[in-house]
Amino acid sequence: MAISISAVVLLGILVAVLVKKSGLNVAHAIVCTLFGFFLASTSAAPSINRFVTGVADMIGKIQS
Repeated sequence: MAISISAVVLLGILVAVLVKKSGLNVAHAIVCTLFGFFLASTSAAPSINRFVTGVADMIGKIQS
């Protein structure tokens, strides 16, 4: 059974855990979020999207 989860949800959970457990400052998390938001509007966004999609596809093909 395959479970599909959005990368946004997964990364949001990861940031929440890092803020709570690893001492990541909330201000740092906000700066990282804003960086990602503005990075999405650059010409690098399609390349990043293809890379993340390729990695996700590669992980999906791994058989246990």
